Parts: sequence; structure tokens; C-alpha cells
Amino acid sequence: MHRGKLELLTRLGFAARGFMYIVIGWLALKAGRAEDAKGALEYLSHGASKPLLHVMAVGFLSYGLWRLANSWIDGDRHGSDSKGKAVRIGGAFSGLIHLGFFYYAARLILGGDGSHGGGDSARDGTATALSLPGGWTLVIAASICLVGVGGFQLIKAARASFLKHLDGRAAGAGWVKLTGRIGYASRGIVFLIIAWFIGRAAWHERASEAGGMAEALSSLPQAFQLIVAAGLMLFGLFSLVEARHRQIADPASMLPGKSALGR
Repeated sequence: MHRGKLELLTRLGFAARGFMYIVIGWLALKAGRAEDAKGALEYLSHGASKPLLHVMAVGFLSYGLWRLANSWIDGDRHGSDSKGKAVRIGGAFSGLIHLGFFYYAARLILGGDGSHGGGDSARDGTATALSLPGGWTLVIAASICLVGVGGFQLIKAARASFLKHLDGRAAGAGWVKLTGRIGYASRGIVFLIIAWFIGRAAWHERASEAGGMAEALSSLPQAFQLIVAAGLMLFGLFSLVEARHRQIADPASMLPGKSALGR
């Protein structure tokens, strides 16, 4: 596929992620509904917003594939040391998650049932893992990984390291830096709560104690829940900034002698 088309589809993916987080935050702030990603997609599957879901499905597919390819070729130059590999593995995992969002959005578009629930998904996954030989270890490992992901989000928020992936005009804007910091911090808090839920479920060997983003938001005191929800909306806004200003890794960089960044 032509470089320009690949870049356009990838930017569409960042925009899709942005709209999803904006809906999650908006539902919590305006409708008092603590939802996860699947709940937000289900909300968009009705009425006038359904065409947007079609576009977002394409975006999730392209974003997921780009994340996987970008992690493989190290398009963001994280390196091959232990820290760089951990970040790249996290990026690949993010790609798989967004491919899952594509699958769910496609199922909604094709008329699949609207059942959802981040808690149900987390509990089902935990129950499946616990039923396997060595499943307790797998669930504990998942919890530890989520602690790492949440901590990494908080570090990015503190250091504003996300700016290095933007072009100069966006990276120099104060409001972009502030939006990204609040957004990443809010995501970090949510991931840490989910890690706690999953770790607790493993410790007690009760999958019912696991939970996803919806449960994480619901567990917060009302005032703090609104603050985090607003932060998730800001992360969505920052994702829209990325859709326009992110430096996109060129798949051609997989070839010897090619630059890792398309521009």
C-alpha cells in the first residue's frame, strides 16, 4: 500500500482511540455511566453515531496493525535493551487490544448482540486463566504487567515524554503538554486500579473480584471519579492531536538502510 494511504489509516486509528476515550469520559461526566471501551462502542452503535462507529472500526484495525508493526521494527527507537523491549512488547499488546476493539465494533456493525462489560470481560478472562494449570501464576503475572503499564503511563505524564513523538508545532504548545499529562495520568490511575482488582482476584482465587475500566471508575469516590473521567476525555483530545501531529513510523523502514520515520 502507498505510504500516504498507510499514514492516513494510522492517523485514523489515533482519532478512533481519541473518540472512544472521549465517549467514555463523557458518559461518566454527563450520564453518570461508568463504561469501558466496549460500552463506549456499544453506545455509538445506535442512532446517528453509528456511521462514526464504521469509521472507528477501520481506525482500530489500522491502528492495531500499525502498533504491531511499529513494535516489531522499533519505529519509535526504543532500542533493544531490556527497557526498550518491555516498551515494545507493551506496544504490541496495545495493538492486539485495538484489534479486539475492531472485532467488537465490526460485530456491532453487523448486528451482533450488544452485550458488553469491561468487568464481565475481565472476570471471564480471569476465570478462564484460573481454570488452567498454573493459572494463578498467569493472573498474577497479568496483574504485575498492568502495574507496569499503569506506572509507565504515570512516568510519561510526569516527564511529558509523549511530546517527542509529535512534530515541533504541537510539541511546543503548552496546552498539548498539559492535556497529555492529565490524560496519561488518568489512564495510569485506571490501569493501576484494574491491576489491583486482578491481583486481588488471583490472591483469593475468585474471578468475580476482577474488574475492568468500568469497575475501576465505579470504585472511585464520586468527586475523584469525575476528575479521572475528565482526564480520560483529555486523553481522547490528546489522541486527536496525535492523529494530526504524530510522527508515524514508515513500514519501509523494515528494509535495510531505510529511515524508521516517514518524516
